[in-house]
Amino acid sequence: MTSPRRGAGTNQEGVRRHNLGTLLRHVHRTGEISRAELTTLMGLNRSTIGALASELESLGLIEQGAATGERRTAGRPSAAVHASDGPYVIAVDLGVDRAVVARVGLGDQVFERAEATIEPQAEAWQVGAAVARLVRHVAGLAPDNASLLGIGVAVPGLVRRSDGLIRQAPNLGWTDVSFASILLAALGLDVPVTLGNDADLGALAEHRRGVGEGVDDIIYISGNVGVGAGVITGGARILGAGGYAGEIGHLSFDPNGAACHCGSRGCWETVVGAPAIAKAIGLATDQAVRLGEELDGYTTPPRALRPIATNLGRGLSAVVNAFNPTVVILGGYFQPLHRLLRAEIAAGLSERAMAPALESLRLAEPGLGTDSVLLGAAEVALDPLLTDPVASLATAIKDAPTRMVG
Repeated sequence: MTSPRRGAGTNQEGVRRHNLGTLLRHVHRTGEISRAELTTLMGLNRSTIGALASELESLGLIEQGAATGERRTAGRPSAAVHASDGPYVIAVDLGVDRAVVARVGLGDQVFERAEATIEPQAEAWQVGAAVARLVRHVAGLAPDNASLLGIGVAVPGLVRRSDGLIRQAPNLGWTDVSFASILLAALGLDVPVTLGNDADLGALAEHRRGVGEGVDDIIYISGNVGVGAGVITGGARILGAGGYAGEIGHLSFDPNGAACHCGSRGCWETVVGAPAIAKAIGLATDQAVRLGEELDGYTTPPRALRPIATNLGRGLSAVVNAFNPTVVILGGYFQPLHRLLRAEIAAGLSERAMAPALESLRLAEPGLGTDSVLLGAAEVALDPLLTDPVASLATAIKDAPTRMVG
């Protein structure tokens, strides 16, 4: 019998790695799950599940024991699998006025976070240096035996899906910026960096563990100075050929309306974007970046917000007619706006949306609060680990904090 070529994979090896990733995804999704449940979900026998769990435990990815909070009763306690606090990723939510950085583990456990202000129209290298300082801080708090797997970055702009190049980020003043290279140079590391549009990543996180969990058709609307959307249809993300799908803020709303920074006129963003809302409530234009905080302070909405809320609903109708979602999630500054004026938003939506598309529609606020985008960045950084744990750990950096250039 001919022996396999040295270094060649086998079907059995491929199946094992697939099963390891599948089991780890179940643990990641739930944070804790019993081995009995895993046996049912994966359709494998108990001994196979036990062997897979033991291998993942030896890799430092999971821990096994009695279920958390389980009552002490007679009989043998059920065995449970928990996400460990070992390997981690760094998640970056890069906003217009601030950057939030967190160390995140399996189960989307946020261990530490830090943030810093971004000066208006700062150069990309300056932002990269500020983010690198935050990364060093949160990574430096990780246990000595914890490995850095990668970095996920959410950006308020157009990110090319093939290589992560930021093609346009108008509210940051950036064009064709390789932020991954800038960040890695500032850190002195060679680690995978995944960039994505903030709304796309907000949709991903809400779909996996937020208000859109278990729902196949959702749209996450991001209000972050500009207006964007992350779209999931049939359980799959819609990114577009280049990665630029979801720029709903630039749908035509009023052909005779105000000029938009994109070069067009009368875009929806010109009537529901942060500058327009700030102007309506008398907030200085340079303070539009803190619009969400301002709206959070209202218990009764100013009258000037009512037509804006109606126009928000009218613009949403085009999105609802095009994609027929089950849930539309209003993130960013649209979250407090919805809390204040949900009736006006619903009225504007009903005015222009097709009746059949409204039958199954629900407007919702993010289940993950203000962390949707941050956790979405963590999710894309964790995806390689959840696909092939063995290969991902083989390239992980075990001493990341000490290797970062100060």
